[in-house]
Amino acid sequence: MSDDVQFVHYFTLDVFTDQRFGGNPLAVIRDARGLTSEQMLQVTREFNYSESTFVLPAETPDTTKRVRIFTPGGEVPFAGHPTIGTAIALVFTGDAPSDGDSVRVVLGENVGPVPVQVRLVDGVPVWAQLSTAVMPTEQPPMDRAVVADMLGLSLADLTAAEAYAPAATSCGLPFLIVPLASRAAVSRARVHEPVFARTLRGSGCAMIMVFAMLDDVPGVDVHCRVFCPDDGVPEDPATGSANAALGGYLAARTPRTGTLRWVSQQGIEMGRPSRLEIEVDKSADAITAVRVGGNAVLMSEGRLRIR
Repeated sequence: MSDDVQFVHYFTLDVFTDQRFGGNPLAVIRDARGLTSEQMLQVTREFNYSESTFVLPAETPDTTKRVRIFTPGGEVPFAGHPTIGTAIALVFTGDAPSDGDSVRVVLGENVGPVPVQVRLVDGVPVWAQLSTAVMPTEQPPMDRAVVADMLGLSLADLTAAEAYAPAATSCGLPFLIVPLASRAAVSRARVHEPVFARTLRGSGCAMIMVFAMLDDVPGVDVHCRVFCPDDGVPEDPATGSANAALGGYLAARTPRTGTLRWVSQQGIEMGRPSRLEIEVDKSADAITAVRVGGNAVLMSEGRLRIR
């Protein structure tokens, strides 16, 4: 074989699930040295998952590895399921060694260092929890009627409470957080391109999370969906960055302090059920930490030819 042939070693995982063929698929390129940004984007489009990650040597002594994250639409500064899945893959391969039932991995991402606590069972990494590098920020609310039109819903489908107006919220990656009145409304939501184009495209917040609070599913508090049309992801089955933003949104509207917790389900409408565990530390009116955790399972390992 010619000397200029190049392969990269990859793993795929299903993230935010403990069942194969559930959750959100992720491709992890174990050693991306020598790849250009364009090649990383080509590899991401070849896998055609919501995201792929590219692992590089650590650039600072306080990080375990440098990680770049790509969607089919381009590079993003931070994302949840790639962070969780990459940390678990690094422990699985021994690139982040562990001699116990828990290990801390710090990934250097474009948003900054992202700490991840990985839990092992019988020596196998099965669960991880990230802490966001950025505390939640929120923009002024959007007009409910405009948002309802963009999602093909009636105004009655949106939560009516004044405090729960749709608002762009970010923990490193901005999402328009849209509270809906029912799970049925979440299932009916669709992004209408003409309204989306004139409302969100080019606004700096072109991703949408719709959610409804639940009281009829044991162990689950929130039912949600996430749409990222400009990133080549019409719908995402599990979105850690959006759920982190949701945690910030809910915590800001919760009078309680201490550690606030919610369990979110996503991907149900896609046949890729996902479970995300949200924690927010709140002291007085200040949010001091946001964490998102969940399981992941290894799906495949192989070599991908680059040239």
